[in-house]
Amino acid sequence: MESKPLELSLLRSFSPLDGLKTENLHSLSRKAVLRELPAGRLLFKEGDTDKRTYYLVSGVLELMQNGRTVLMLRGGSPEARNPIAASLPRRYSARVVSERIEYLSIDSDMLDVMLTWDQTGSYEVNELKHQEDGSDSDDWMTTLLQTKALHRIPPANIQAIFMRMQRMDYKAGETVIRQGDEGDYFYVIVKGTCSVVRETPLNKTGIKLAELGMGDTFGEEALISDAKRNANVTMISDGTLMRLGKEDFRTLLNEPMLQWVDYEQAKAQVARGAKWLDVRLPSEFENYHFEGAINLPLYFIRLKLKSLDRDTHYIVCCDTGRRSSAGAYILSERGFHASVLRGGLQATDLAGKK
Repeated sequence: MESKPLELSLLRSFSPLDGLKTENLHSLSRKAVLRELPAGRLLFKEGDTDKRTYYLVSGVLELMQNGRTVLMLRGGSPEARNPIAASLPRRYSARVVSERIEYLSIDSDMLDVMLTWDQTGSYEVNELKHQEDGSDSDDWMTTLLQTKALHRIPPANIQAIFMRMQRMDYKAGETVIRQGDEGDYFYVIVKGTCSVVRETPLNKTGIKLAELGMGDTFGEEALISDAKRNANVTMISDGTLMRLGKEDFRTLLNEPMLQWVDYEQAKAQVARGAKWLDVRLPSEFENYHFEGAINLPLYFIRLKLKSLDRDTHYIVCCDTGRRSSAGAYILSERGFHASVLRGGLQATDLAGKK
C-alpha cells in the first residue's frame, strides 16, 4: 500500500531524519512509505540483505536471534527513534507481537545519498521554482538523488553537479539537440516533456526512440563516445532543463560511474552468470560476436530497456570500448548492473577469428 506524502512531524520523530533540512525532509516525505503488518508476521528475517530502512511507528516488535528473544521494541519508545536493526545482513528477525504494527519503509541507498547531500550540499530549491502552480519542482532533484547511479558518485561530486548546472527554458517545438551536431551538454528535465527521434536514410521523419519527462536525462552518449549527436531531441511542451557542460559531465558523473573489466575478468563473470551485451550495429554483430551475446544497438538502448533483466550483470561491449562505455553509462544511470569491456572486442581473441 503506497502512501500519500507523510507528515513532516512524523518523520522528525526519528533519527537521523530529524537532522534533515525542511526542503529535503519534504522531498523524503513523498518517497517514504507508511505500512501496516498484522500479528505474527515477520518484518524481516535474520540474514536478509534488502536495502530498506525501517522505523517502528506503533505497536510491538520482537527481535530474535537464533530463535531467542533479544529485545521487545515498542513504537514511541526512545529505542524506536532509531532504525530497526539496521546492519546488513540482518542480525535479527523482527516479528509482530501486538495486534498490528505501523512502520516506515525507506530505500536505504536513497536515504544515505539524501543525508550526505543534505550535509554537504548548498543548493537552494527556491532558486529553481518557477511559479509552477504549487507543484514541487525539487522532485527532479529527489529523482536524481535516488537513482542507483548517483550512489557510486562521491558526495563532493554530487554537490558540484548541482552547483554547476545551468537552467534553460524552452518553448514547445524547440529543438534542444540536433542529430549530427557535436555533443556539448548533458541535460536533465526539470519541467515538461521531450521527444527523442532518430532520422535514418530511409526515414527522414525519424524513428521515435523515447518520450522523456521530469527527472529523465539525455545527451550523455555523444559526450562519452566523442561522437556526433545520434538523435534529435525536441520539446513536446514548454519546459525547463538543467544542463551540465561536457568536461564537468565527464569528470563528475561519467568517470566515477563506469566500471571497467578486462577480458579475463569479463569471461570469469560471464561464467558466473553475467551476460555479454553487444551495442554494435546488427551488421557488425553478424560478422562476429561472443557466443550467447545479446545485440542491442546503442541508439535503441533506451527504447529496449524493458527487455533487459535488472537482476543480470551485463558486460557491455563494442569494437573499441567507446560505444559500450556510453551504453554502460545509460544502464548504470537507470539502476542496471553494467560493466564495460576494456579495449572492446579488438582486445580479445575473438577479433582474430573474424
